[in-house]
Amino acid sequence: MNQKTRTVGLLGAISIGIGGMVGGGIFAVLGEAVSFAHGATAVAFLFAGIVALLTSYSYAKLSVTYQNRGGTVVFVDNAFKHNLLSGSINLLLWLSYLVTISLYAVAFASYGQTFFHGNTTQWLRHLLVSFAILLPALINLISASFVSKSETAIVAIKITLLILIIVSGFSFVDPQRLSPDQWGGSFSIIVAGMIIFVAYEGFELIANSAEEIKNPAVNLPRALYGSILSVIVLYILIAIITVGTVPQQQLLMAKDYALAVAAKPALGQFGFTIVSIAALLATFSAISATIYGNARLGYIIAKEGELPEILDEERGNIPFMGIVIITALSLLMGNLIDLTDIAIIGSASFLLIFSIVNISAFKLHSKIKGNKWIILTASFASTAAFITLLIHTYSDNPKAILVFLSFICISVLFELVYGKSVRGHFFHRKYKTD
Repeated sequence: MNQKTRTVGLLGAISIGIGGMVGGGIFAVLGEAVSFAHGATAVAFLFAGIVALLTSYSYAKLSVTYQNRGGTVVFVDNAFKHNLLSGSINLLLWLSYLVTISLYAVAFASYGQTFFHGNTTQWLRHLLVSFAILLPALINLISASFVSKSETAIVAIKITLLILIIVSGFSFVDPQRLSPDQWGGSFSIIVAGMIIFVAYEGFELIANSAEEIKNPAVNLPRALYGSILSVIVLYILIAIITVGTVPQQQLLMAKDYALAVAAKPALGQFGFTIVSIAALLATFSAISATIYGNARLGYIIAKEGELPEILDEERGNIPFMGIVIITALSLLMGNLIDLTDIAIIGSASFLLIFSIVNISAFKLHSKIKGNKWIILTASFASTAAFITLLIHTYSDNPKAILVFLSFICISVLFELVYGKSVRGHFFHRKYKTD
């Protein structure tokens, strides 16, 4: 691609990564981390961040070699050509973004209910979850450009607010609440890091923007590492403020809106209200951006013949049917699955996908000029984290495991049926001539 057509510099690329990670995730999963890690919540965020940082090395090497807006899909396809694994992972990635939409919608409802003082009925929760999905979907159908143009301003608001919480709350931190005798067990801390791993999902959006980034050989790696390191620091500081200023019992009672509670010691009820409003804005914008991105991901995969043609149906350059299908499925998930289950399913899905990407990078390490030992370490870390999460969830929350396994079964069965009966001969011809 001609360098003149590239419009995104290093800071812009870092902003894409930070915006993708600091979406609604931190508002949704902070309380979950506290419930497992307790005083070691900051350690849990660090642990999850290290797994993300190691994986970003694979993404950096792959995205420089394969500069394509398909990102993850392209990497897996190049490593494994088109087979059952790559086809299943492509669909699982699309389904995983539906989970994040549902996660943000449930978080939106949790913060929204704080404005209804005691009237937190189940129907109100369903109403808020549905509103949080339907309105962004409508915006995407009417004006997709509004989503992309407004995202930069909303990211700036979110980051500013989080920095305000950190700065204002630091003097209220009680070190005793962070001491090792207040920590959860070692295994619980690791599990906490894996459950909230979905809060780091989003850095891979930089790879999807590779075609637009200037001097990609230099800026792609810097953007990936820089955005993840920045977010690790941000999350650790937020965790310290949250656990260090609010009694754990109070956080656990309000874990679905823990970040708003964390603002109260320094900023009082005003802080609680401001954070709640910001959480509504953040989760709403994250839903809009994820619908926008996932509809286009489905469009790209469908154009390649890897998903049904209905997903590449456009109306005025908008993937209309993709948005409609994403909206319907997200409504079902958001209204039928609770926040803890959604966080586990989302984190497990992305840990599995990132493990496959790391394995893809290892398989292609000569072609992408990657250090095989770093990639092997990333593969081991992401796979071990995935297995750890599954082991804990199997004993503690089997329902979430069943939902996650159903996602995998759907992906594999779809690929077995659709891949062979509808387009198998197409890919046979395509890769036979490669």
